[in-house]
Amino acid sequence: MKILGLDMGTKRIGAAVSDQLGVIAQALTTIKRRAMRDDIKAVCELVREHKVQEIVIGYPRHLDGRPGEQAASYIAFGEMLQQETGVPVIFSDERLTTVAAERLLLEGDVKRRRRRQVIDGVAACLILESYLARRQGN
Repeated sequence: MKILGLDMGTKRIGAAVSDQLGVIAQALTTIKRRAMRDDIKAVCELVREHKVQEIVIGYPRHLDGRPGEQAASYIAFGEMLQQETGVPVIFSDERLTTVAAERLLLEGDVKRRRRRQVIDGVAACLILESYLARRQGN
């Protein structure tokens, strides 16, 4: 079963996809945010193209566990996405994934300009990897 992972940002949406077995996550693309309807349409295209059967959206939380400021808009996005695609949408804690993605890219000596281009996809990959590990009981 292929699973799509999304890292929702204010400017971009990072996307990652799992392999058919739901074991390995791979960064896929970054979608530049526009209007909600355009964003939904772009993600729906990824769902169709990759034959996705489940979607995981990073859910923003503060370090103390309270929902982040963007939580309500992410839930609304997920509900619209599920309605459009008919694919189940799950929310997964995304605390510190962007920080972890930045650290990975710095360790890989990725230049600043390139980091900005790929960080959302890497963060989506981390969200998806975390979800896949929990599904497998790791």
